[in-house]
Amino acid sequence: MKHFEGDDDRKWQVLSSEYLIKRPWLTARRDCCKLPNGNICPEYYVLEYPTWINIVALDKNGKMILVRQYRHALGVTRYELCAGVMDPTDATPLEAAQRELLEETGYGGGTWEEFTVLGQNPGSMNNLTYSFLARGVEPISSQHLEATEDISVHLFEPEEVKELLSNGHIVQALHAAPLWKFFCTIKKD
Repeated sequence: MKHFEGDDDRKWQVLSSEYLIKRPWLTARRDCCKLPNGNICPEYYVLEYPTWINIVALDKNGKMILVRQYRHALGVTRYELCAGVMDPTDATPLEAAQRELLEETGYGGGTWEEFTVLGQNPGSMNNLTYSFLARGVEPISSQHLEATEDISVHLFEPEEVKELLSNGHIVQALHAAPLWKFFCTIKKD
């Protein structure tokens, strides 16, 4: 992530840290911190996650590739960008994104560029989400889903995706942000 002058000028000093839970998809710790003004925050909770990735993907015909899946925490099935986590075997976020697109959709190839880097909730979460723009991808394989994944693949005209986004049918904030950027900076109606 790009750092700017003064990014660390209000940094807190961690006096102690304790893990409350360490599970594959949930790691939480409690820190005791000293603020720059000298005040002590005895209980500050941080959720630790691996790096996340997602992809704004367009096929060779300019259609956008979305996935549709159930999201248990909200109890809804919605359209989303292809997304996932960076595995320890992935050398870079780009490599993770290319792997996830292939696994979840069967699409690959094309040209790729880093599009956004976002912190989902820097007040309580320690990871970043890297979004990539992939153009000219094509089907090169079948889906290779994990046992806990039930994902369908859908192709849309960009205008249809913009309508889904505008009408609240894409609710994942880390997917909506790069899509809005796409429509504001790349795709002109």
